[in-house]
Amino acid sequence: MDMRVAAYAVVTDDDGRVLLARWIEGRRVAWTMPGGGLEPGEAPDAAVRRELVEETGYTVKVGELLGIHSRVIPASQRVQKTDQPLHTLRIVYRATVSGGHLQYETDGSTDMAEWFSLDAVADLQRVKLVDIALRMAGLI
Repeated sequence: MDMRVAAYAVVTDDDGRVLLARWIEGRRVAWTMPGGGLEPGEAPDAAVRRELVEETGYTVKVGELLGIHSRVIPASQRVQKTDQPLHTLRIVYRATVSGGHLQYETDGSTDMAEWFSLDAVADLQRVKLVDIALRMAGLI
C-alpha cells in the first residue's frame, strides 16, 4: 500500500470568504483546499506554508491544528493507475494571510486560486476535502 501525507489550510478573510485552489490533475477539474504533499523530512506546518505560497501567492501564519483525515483509496479509484491502494493522511490547519498577493500557480497541480463565500462554495465542483476541512473549522 502506498502512503501520502499532506497538509492543507482553511484560510478565511474578514468577509468570511474561504480561499480555495483549483486542482487540475484529477479525473475532473475541481476546487480543493490549498495545500499538498509533504516533502521528505518536511514538517507539516512548513509544508502548508510552502504550498500556500506556490498555489495562491500568499504567505500565511499557520494556526491551530483542526484535524487529521485518513482515507484509503482503492487502487481502482486512484488518479494514477497502479495495483496498489493509497492511504492518504490529510493534516488540516487554520491559517491567516500574513503577506503576498493572489497569484496563480504555473506548471503545478493547481492552475488558479480564488476567494469564495461559503454560500458560493456549495455550488462549486469540489473535492470532498473541502467539505471535510470546512466542517473541521466549524464553518459548515
